[in-house]
Amino acid sequence: MAGAAPTTAFGQAVIGPPGSGKTTYCLGMSEFLRALGRRVAVVNLDPANEGLPYECAVNVGELVGLGDVMDALQLGPNGGLLYCMEYLEANLDWLRDKLDPLRGHYFLFDCPGQVELCTHHGALRSIFSQMAKWDLRLTAVHLVDSHYCTDPAKFISVLCTSLATMLHVELPHVNLLSKMDLIEHYGKLAFNLDYYTEVLDLSYLLDHLASDPFFRHYRQLNEKLVQLIEDYSLVSFIPLNIQDKESIQRVLQAVDKANGYCFGVQEQRNLEAMMSAAMGTDFHFSSTLGIQEKYLAPSDQSVEQEAMQL
Repeated sequence: MAGAAPTTAFGQAVIGPPGSGKTTYCLGMSEFLRALGRRVAVVNLDPANEGLPYECAVNVGELVGLGDVMDALQLGPNGGLLYCMEYLEANLDWLRDKLDPLRGHYFLFDCPGQVELCTHHGALRSIFSQMAKWDLRLTAVHLVDSHYCTDPAKFISVLCTSLATMLHVELPHVNLLSKMDLIEHYGKLAFNLDYYTEVLDLSYLLDHLASDPFFRHYRQLNEKLVQLIEDYSLVSFIPLNIQDKESIQRVLQAVDKANGYCFGVQEQRNLEAMMSAAMGTDFHFSSTLGIQEKYLAPSDQSVEQEAMQL
């Protein structure tokens, strides 16, 4: 039928632990997409998210409020949020009625930050699965703080969480190291950045952990966790600084490839014009080495070398 809205819609389900930058990502990505000419609708699925910095097309707070649930059922924040997601799952007709008029828009879903929702609780996965039946093609964009790379033990934990999320959510998946501009505020990296983004041979990370007397007692456990991660060989990361247009475009390219979104010639011209204005040169994707030089302080010695000297 002439003038009918497109049947297939595309979007991103933005997930990650609390404080990883999901809401800031939705704001920055929505502004970037609008500059490219895409019609964007940001959907807040987090009942605990107050004072939203972006223009919200759909807000789950209109259906159920976390504060009301906590007061009525005498639940804490985590239990209340799980109940809110189960309530949304039971009332998906409300969500569909809100999304149907927005067909033709590119969706950004700002999801709750409770880790269990993405690792073993079924409500959020069920919601995503139902959206797929509505012909809404989503990519899960999983954000984790980049400064976890400075602590080998925390980085192994992040790898395990990311792997569990990828297996549980069952969507095309892109993992991001957010806040790249703050990566070394909590310490120096033991290896080059590509070691962490590509999740290279993790045995070196085990050797680094073994230098700590506390973790030396848990070497066998760490070896099993590392073996599990390497057996699946699924986890990798893209560095992200949400204030850097080049960084956002690198993420967008991966997301568009994952969910099958195909952009037109006009959008490509807008992209090239924007990047030329921002960089003063023709647009090109930076390598991980370029990102490392941009955000990491140069050092004549690695942490490993310094530790050997000590």
